[in-house]
Amino acid sequence: MAEIRLPGDVRNACLLAAALAALPLLRLTPLWLAALLVATGAIAALTSRTRPWPMLLRLLLTVALSALVVIASDFRFGRDTACALLLAMLALKVAEARSLRDARSLAGFALFATFAAFLQDQGPITLALALPALAFTLDAFAQLAGAQADTAGNTAGNAPWQSRLRSAGGRLALALPLALAGFWLFPRMGTPIWGVPENAVSKTGISGRMSPGDWLDVLSDDSPAFRVRFDGREPPRQQLYWRGPVLWNFDGRTWLPERRLRSADPAQLLAGDQRYRYELTMEPTEKRFLFALDWPLQAPDNGHMAADLSPYANAPLRSLSRYTLSASSDAQVEPDLSAYHRRLALALPPGFNPRTRALAAQWRREGATDTDVIQRALTWIGRDFSYDLAAPPLGRNSVDEFLYDTRIGFCEHFSSSFVFLMRAAGIPARVVTGYVGGYRNPVGEYWVIQQSDAHAWAEVWLAQRGWVRVDPTAAVAPERVFERYGRGAGMASFGGALAPMLNVSDWLRRGWNDLVLSYDAARQQLLLRALGVRPEQSWQGLAVFVVVALLMLALTLLWLARRQTQPVPPVLRAWRRLVLRFERAGLAHARHEPALHYGERAARQWPVIGPRIRSLSQRFANWRYAERTLELEEMNALARDLDRMRPPNRVPPPSGDAP
Repeated sequence: MAEIRLPGDVRNACLLAAALAALPLLRLTPLWLAALLVATGAIAALTSRTRPWPMLLRLLLTVALSALVVIASDFRFGRDTACALLLAMLALKVAEARSLRDARSLAGFALFATFAAFLQDQGPITLALALPALAFTLDAFAQLAGAQADTAGNTAGNAPWQSRLRSAGGRLALALPLALAGFWLFPRMGTPIWGVPENAVSKTGISGRMSPGDWLDVLSDDSPAFRVRFDGREPPRQQLYWRGPVLWNFDGRTWLPERRLRSADPAQLLAGDQRYRYELTMEPTEKRFLFALDWPLQAPDNGHMAADLSPYANAPLRSLSRYTLSASSDAQVEPDLSAYHRRLALALPPGFNPRTRALAAQWRREGATDTDVIQRALTWIGRDFSYDLAAPPLGRNSVDEFLYDTRIGFCEHFSSSFVFLMRAAGIPARVVTGYVGGYRNPVGEYWVIQQSDAHAWAEVWLAQRGWVRVDPTAAVAPERVFERYGRGAGMASFGGALAPMLNVSDWLRRGWNDLVLSYDAARQQLLLRALGVRPEQSWQGLAVFVVVALLMLALTLLWLARRQTQPVPPVLRAWRRLVLRFERAGLAHARHEPALHYGERAARQWPVIGPRIRSLSQRFANWRYAERTLELEEMNALARDLDRMRPPNRVPPPSGDAP
């Protein structure tokens, strides 16, 4: 059986659907790869209309684009790699859209690509891009069905595109009640029964390790890391240190956490009077690291606290996560240092940074106490060093080169060198990574902590005091640590001109997160309890969903049953509106009265419009009953003339002539 040739207007509808379906995935693809795939799809659409690409060319392009996707993913496979491959195949499929069968495949690819975008991001922007893509894809399928019924394709092209789009939107609206019932009431599990591979390229964020220059990508990224709303009073900005992984081990260049401390009991913590309670909403990172305000008083839900009070989740954060936590900014932590922790906090790799070791030994020979050593180091850093992200690279003895040669760097350089110097002087010390400060959104009265707020500081152990936070970066650049947003950075950029719009935008995103993305099994159980259902009885939750779903389905079917099976033509709708206007003016109309008879009565009652109404009723009767075929322009003209007809005044009381 010969393939049915694809009409031009139907092909354009399929290409438009494919282009719109690609948008949600394109914004999640590296810019250079997205531009290449857009160019490939555009060239395919323009050059394959009359003649398909040769099979060899398509095969070579498939291999080349697949290789580029793998290169962009650092030769690892994950959700982002799979989505990029799907996008590449969608661009190449455009070159084959010449028959109905190929066009159906293209529309199917477009439909799958629309939903694949939600594997990467479930934000409102993705949804806003997916809805029109879905509507136009449904319209493309409808036109393909019409072209299948009429090989000339004229049936699909008769209806205006506005009407077709309204029809597709109506189909989506019909599915909305059942979709909402499924979202809110379908039983959710605490963990999925199947998983999707993590992204091949990790998202920007703190990685749990630190080397000089590693954080440049993080410090230049203004995307949100998490949002915080305090319950009651808020701490001063100088206390907004958000604790993450604590780094103990140093090999001469890289700081790493001590894994054995993750499963150990948290260190002793004596809470002070300055306590704060807050709710923290983490963006997905696909890592286990959590962040909490110093000093955290308890482990988060579905997580645990390491021995060094760094919080961890029990599973990688692949979705939005919300925690209620509390902190004490004046707590005393581990007043009695264990021998194991002391050994870890004093360990140094042999053969590295001899000049720094010699300086620490000199200060000790001069009789400097632990407090004196700390103060000397901070004074030196504040006097002779400068903060700059464009720090020169460091070699093998990175601490010596930074302290004695370059003296330019950012938080990584300052915290690493400070902790090394403290350990060389015999003072237990460790590096703490996390975030500092944040931006307070005045619209929602909550804090936004961005990736660019990433920070590293030091903690030293002092007798009678326990672990004490020391931030050497604040000694040289306090404006970077505490006054960033007062200087117009991050969300308050552009000189403040766009700050109100950005505030509202982030507030809306937070509302979306609260309403949709953070709706999990725990929140569903709260909803079911509010409805009087015991969620521990799984059959009850399932029964509620079935009842509500059947009710929504019944309402949808009832609405469909009340609609006419065939759409009302515009001319008939215009005639019905004319009759309604005449009835309001006093000229009654019986359901069985023919159009010509009603038009004649109207002409006798209103002689001024008599000729016009007789002509209109005759034209309508010819179209309606004489089966006269009218062109689209003629039907539109008749509908317009009927809509323009108005009665001049009210009809006098009937004199017995009414039917």
